[in-house]
Amino acid sequence: MAGHQPLAVVPGDGGGLRHARLPLHHRRLRRTRLQDAELQKIPNKTAATKKAAVRAIKLFILGVILQGGYIHGRHKLTYGVDLDQIRWLGVLQRIAIGYFLAAISEIWLINNNLVDSHISFVKKYFMEWIMAMLITVLYVALVFGLYVSNWEFKVKVNNSTLSSPSNLVKMKTIHCGVRGSLGPPCNAVGLVDRVLLGANHLYKNPVYKRTKECSINSPDYGPLPPNAPDWCLAPFDPEGLLSSLMAAVTCFVGLHFGHVLIHCKNHSQRMLFWLLASTVLTISAFLLQLLGMPFSKPLYTVSYMLLTAGVSGFLLLLLYYIVDVIHIKKPFILFQWMGMNALIVYVLAACELFPTLIQGFYWRSPENNLVDITESLLQAIFHSKRWGTLAFVLLEIVFWCLAAGFLHMKGVYLKL
Repeated sequence: MAGHQPLAVVPGDGGGLRHARLPLHHRRLRRTRLQDAELQKIPNKTAATKKAAVRAIKLFILGVILQGGYIHGRHKLTYGVDLDQIRWLGVLQRIAIGYFLAAISEIWLINNNLVDSHISFVKKYFMEWIMAMLITVLYVALVFGLYVSNWEFKVKVNNSTLSSPSNLVKMKTIHCGVRGSLGPPCNAVGLVDRVLLGANHLYKNPVYKRTKECSINSPDYGPLPPNAPDWCLAPFDPEGLLSSLMAAVTCFVGLHFGHVLIHCKNHSQRMLFWLLASTVLTISAFLLQLLGMPFSKPLYTVSYMLLTAGVSGFLLLLLYYIVDVIHIKKPFILFQWMGMNALIVYVLAACELFPTLIQGFYWRSPENNLVDITESLLQAIFHSKRWGTLAFVLLEIVFWCLAAGFLHMKGVYLKL
C-alpha cells in the first residue's frame, strides 16, 4: 500500500525472528547483501567459484569492448580498433579483478562459525585480512624491488607534405636503470605492464601528460613545451595489472565494512567500528606519505589506497547517519536511483556512448550539436572554461540520476 513500508523478517536479539519495517535505503542494502551472499549459499565451493569467475569475465569483456579503443568517443565520431593496438585494461576490468579476488576470499577463506563476540568476528574473517596484507606486501615488494632498465617505445611522427604525405615511426629511449622509482618514466608499475601486456596495448593518453613537463596548458592537456622529456609521449596504463592488484585491496576494506553492517545490530555499534576503521586507514595513509610513499592514483600506491578507503569510510558514516539514523532521505533519492542502475549509467555516460550518439546529429558542422553547444553555453555564462565545464559535468550527473530514476520506475535494470 502507498505510504507503507513492506515487512521484512530479520534476526532478533534472542536468536528468534521478529518483524521490522525497513526503509527503502535499508532494503537496497539488504538486497545487495543477499546478492553477495548467493556465493556462500551455493553448497559446492567450486560451483560458487565458477559463478564468480563467469561474472568477472563478463565484466572484463565488457570493459575491453567499451574501453579498448573500439569506440573513439564524443570528439571523434568514428569507431573501430586495430587489434595490435587494443587496450586490454580499464576501469571495468579493474573492477572485475577486484571483485574476483574479493569473491574468492568470501568463498574459500571464511568459516561458518557464529559471530557472537569481537574475538569470533576476528576469527571468522582473519584469513581475508591476511590475504589483503599479502597482496599489499607483494605490491610493495615489486614496486621497490624490481629493477627498471632502459626501455624503448614507438612514436608516430607526421611528416606530411602536399606531394608525399606519410606517417613515420620513430623509436624513443627512456633511460632508467633504477629500483623503487615512483616517477612517471621509471616505475615498476609501467614495467610490469610493458612486459606482460606490451607497450602497444597500454593507454596512450595518461594523466602525466597534463604535468608541467608535458603540457603548456597544465594541469590540462596541451602541446608539448620546449625541451619536453621523451617520456611525455610514452604510453602508460593507469589501470594496469600491478596497480589493479593494489586497488583490489579496497574491495577487502569494503568487505570489512559490510561485515560490520551484517553483524552489528544497532546504529551506534556500526558507526563506532566504521569510525575506528576509517580513522586508522586515514592516519596510516598520511604516515606512509611522510615515510616517502606519495599519494598516486596512476600507481595506486598503498598510501593512496589507504587514503581513499579511509575517506570513503567517513563518507559512508556520514550518509548512514543522515539517511538511516536521522532519516533525512529525500535529498539523496537521486543517488539512490543511480546506485540501483550504476552499470547502465556507467556504460552510457562514462564511456560516452550516449553523448556520442547525440553528437552524431548536428547542424551543418559537427561542432553544432546539443552536447558541445550546451558546454560552450555554460562556459560563456560562467566566463570560465573550467567553471563552465564543471557546471556541464554536474548537469550531466543530474541528467543521469533522473535517467536512472526513470529506468527504476519502469523496472529496467542492467546487471551481470
